[in-house]
Amino acid sequence: MSSVIPVPADLRARYSRTAEGRAWLAALPGHLAAGLERWNLTLDLPVGAEPWNGHGGIVVPVLRDGQAAVLKVAFPHPEALPESLALMLWDGRGAVRLLEADQATCSMLLERLDAGRWLQDAPLDHARDAWGTVMRQLSIDAGGGPGWEAFEHAAAKAERWSDELPADWEQLGRPFPRWLLEAALEVCQTRGAVGRRAGKDVLVHADLHFMNVLPLPGSGLPDGGSYRAIDPQPVIGEAEFGVAPVLWNRIAELPQSSPELALLERCNDFSHAAGLDPETARQWSLTREVENALWYAAKPGHEGDLARSLWVASTLAGRTLDGLPAAHELPAPGGAALS
Repeated sequence: MSSVIPVPADLRARYSRTAEGRAWLAALPGHLAAGLERWNLTLDLPVGAEPWNGHGGIVVPVLRDGQAAVLKVAFPHPEALPESLALMLWDGRGAVRLLEADQATCSMLLERLDAGRWLQDAPLDHARDAWGTVMRQLSIDAGGGPGWEAFEHAAAKAERWSDELPADWEQLGRPFPRWLLEAALEVCQTRGAVGRRAGKDVLVHADLHFMNVLPLPGSGLPDGGSYRAIDPQPVIGEAEFGVAPVLWNRIAELPQSSPELALLERCNDFSHAAGLDPETARQWSLTREVENALWYAAKPGHEGDLARSLWVASTLAGRTLDGLPAAHELPAPGGAALS
């Protein structure tokens, strides 16, 4: 039965580049077939249609006992492995509900959301309010029971970045001014495990951008409580760690007259909508974008992504770098490179 499930071309192209990716693509039909049989599922994919996919997995619409669901099989990378554990802890509160999971194959049976109405296309004020509601729901107090040990702590990331960021910056030929690196390191010192003096630990969805927030099906214009998050990259720490993705997405919609001020205002507005501290969100977002910038600097063909991360990071630091494209010319994450 799995032979009728086509693998989207972009997913196949992405994972055909490495031996590990090719091995996963070869195993994927078997994982899909096993999931269909294990959970007694029926395909709900129209003839000729492709399943959905994100950067790291395939999502197939299915039926179980006549109820709509999706079968997701992810590439077994570190960010995917704790996903089902986080969804289990959220238990449908702010996140897509996990129905079944098989850790050995990174397979999950999830409730089906409305994939055609994500927050990416919603008016920004509506997106802000819905995102804030979801963030509040997701911010459950960190615990010490089964599953929690799988999540890295944001403060531990900051401690690790204190060593890694300067070394990477030197190795990559100092791809941006030192003052921006030092701004990120200052945050690592104040928000890391050693320097941190306050802050509430919660379970954080670290990739809560607009395309990862979808509504439940069957409603008109959904209100904030009708949305659910997908594809978490779960960490433990301050909820403000999760604000960054709404700042590095939809940059083209910032006003051309003063995009730098508007980005800072967006940080404030989204933070307030979620009951968070805007200054803590600004600090974490700055550091996460510096870390992103160094990752992009090491990858040929990511010049546009590098420029975007540097624009966001330096703007959040209060000194937008010279020589970068205008905000509305920066590519969206995963978009085309700058010409």
